Amino acid sequence: MTVQAFDLSGKVALVTGANTGIGQGIAVALAKAGANIALAARRSPDETKALVEAEGGRAHVVMADLSSTQPCERIVDETVDALGRIDILVNNAGIIRRADALDFSEEDWDAVMDVNLKVLFFLSQAVARHMTGWASQDGTRGKIVNIASMLTFQGGIRVPSYTASKSGVGGLTKLLANEWAPKGINVNAIAPGYIATNNTAALQADEYRNRQILERIPEGRWGDPADIGGAAVFLASKAADYVQGHILAVDGGWLAR
Repeated sequence: MTVQAFDLSGKVALVTGANTGIGQGIAVALAKAGANIALAARRSPDETKALVEAEGGRAHVVMADLSSTQPCERIVDETVDALGRIDILVNNAGIIRRADALDFSEEDWDAVMDVNLKVLFFLSQAVARHMTGWASQDGTRGKIVNIASMLTFQGGIRVPSYTASKSGVGGLTKLLANEWAPKGINVNAIAPGYIATNNTAALQADEYRNRQILERIPEGRWGDPADIGGAAVFLASKAADYVQGHILAVDGGWLAR
């Protein structure tokens, strides 16, 4: 496989939840590979924008609250107007709520399912409708990369809606791959393991939990957002044209233990 197979020069990637953490790591990695990036986020992703531009890519910010499907069409329209088209969609935006299953509220259930699964589907639908206008016509393919979780494979505890939503992301990734492969679109997912971000700061700071986690990871360290970025570049590139409906665990060996 040549280096050119991973080259994203001239491609346009739309990344949701791009202001920090995994979303930021993915956006910067795609920019390093040559892509221009639309950053969709509820809070202004100024730092990510600067990092993308430092890599030589164009960065366009789309302010959007992805707690509902309302902005999906607008996100696509704004991205196409600013950057020309959408070659790559990374569905990274997600939330989590914690409580015992006996006490879990309908409000928390709906909030997580809406962001993590419902909006992911309808934004993918809106982007795929755009992609089918050009996919395969010039020998290129559209790429959709969903962010799943270890809880796509495992049950976890005290996160019933998150587990359900991420299990749904895995199933939906396979369904969309089945339907959209003939239309020139690849749909795959990344399942991150324990990644060192602001969202996991409390776990890292908890000596007991941190030790438990590291003892389970054969690699012996927390992942970095850049580790997820590399997987995203692969799935977004021509190198992955024959990869469909796959959930790629990037977990330091967590699932293998």
